[in-house]
Amino acid sequence: MSIEIVYETHALTEDNEQGFATGWLPGRLSAQGRRLAADMGQRRRDDGIAAVFTSDLWRAVETAQIAFGDSGIPVLHDWRLRECDFGTRNGSPAPDVKADRLDYVDRPYPGGESHSQALDRVAGLLADLPSRWDGQRVMLIGHLATYRALERMRTGLNVRDLVAADFEWQPEGWEYRLG
Repeated sequence: MSIEIVYETHALTEDNEQGFATGWLPGRLSAQGRRLAADMGQRRRDDGIAAVFTSDLWRAVETAQIAFGDSGIPVLHDWRLRECDFGTRNGSPAPDVKADRLDYVDRPYPGGESHSQALDRVAGLLADLPSRWDGQRVMLIGHLATYRALERMRTGLNVRDLVAADFEWQPEGWEYRLG
């Protein structure tokens, strides 16, 4: 028994373009992001996806609405797919958040959570998927924390190594097998 997982990040946001780490703030897609979300829908609507799971943060919800809103594919929002909560640093310049990210692998950001807590949260959703979606293909639309949790599942790397690694966006997303 297994589940095929297609993972893509939310589409490009105004914060991404301006160099801010949105964290748990809602964020909003840019004009280019809305075009990328539409491209995602064209690419994935006939891809055998049984359901789309998305973070409940607005930038991910907006991506899913544009990509799948009229497709008939169920879109389910789940807070566990949220980005890491940078606490008082949500909305800070991305280079500042990136520069000391290893300080918060196990220690929570002030008013937020640690990267380990964020990855464990996403892992909780992954553990729940087989109860309803076993043998099917589902899509996750999330954030960097979602990607890191999937990579931890696939590679067994520890959280520190995953957080230290540079992230490289892939326009076609990633595919994983759970189980």
